[in-house]
Amino acid sequence: MLQIEIDNGSGFCFGVTTAIKKAEEELAKGTKLYCLGDIVHNSMEVERLTKKGLITINHEQMRELHNVKVLLRAHGEPPETYELARRNNIEIIDATCPVVLQLQKRIKKQYEEGTDIPEYKEDADRQIVIFGKNGHAEVLGLVGQTHSRAIVIEKFEDVQQLDFNRDIYLYSQTTKSLNEFHRIIEYIQEHISENAKFRSFDTICRQVANRMPNISLFAAKHDLVLFVAGRKSSNGKVLFHECLSVNSNSHQVE
Repeated sequence: MLQIEIDNGSGFCFGVTTAIKKAEEELAKGTKLYCLGDIVHNSMEVERLTKKGLITINHEQMRELHNVKVLLRAHGEPPETYELARRNNIEIIDATCPVVLQLQKRIKKQYEEGTDIPEYKEDADRQIVIFGKNGHAEVLGLVGQTHSRAIVIEKFEDVQQLDFNRDIYLYSQTTKSLNEFHRIIEYIQEHISENAKFRSFDTICRQVANRMPNISLFAAKHDLVLFVAGRKSSNGKVLFHECLSVNSNSHQVE
């Protein structure tokens, strides 16, 4: 007998769900609403909201807008976007994920004041490092908190480009691999100069990180796995490949 089971952990994370809810509330008022970038990397959901009236724009198009409402999606934006909105009298509907927003504030504080430890105040020689994907919307927002001076490393091998004679403060994009982040921490701890400080901040969202082990267990106990995700979703790609590594009869559908 054919049995179909839906993974209990499936669906959008709470940050994306909140952004979609905010968009629906504004559109229900009959408001003309723009969204800066795809509200979620899922073409079916973007298409559904487009039919309700949501207009997706890029940063260049936003520069031409005045006196309108623009929704900022869960990924967050750098300070320059808020400044542009102020200049163009654009009302911001801010749907930045609370986890991302808190991370932005921590990095901004680190950049402007040094660490939160009083004896380690402003140190011009420190390196603020972000483990994340170059060009990703969330990472652009994080780097923007440092006037683009933060160093982005995409994978474990990139850690070798850091200067281990200078202080290092390490953060992570909220959706990166927890295991790889810990590998980077261990490498820095082994190579950092005794005259330099190193602090790491685990800023990975557990709602996303916990999906990896959960989806492995789910894929292993089924004959066939259909993984539903947008083709542009980097999280979707990572999770689907995890399914495939456990169960060769896994297929991604959009």
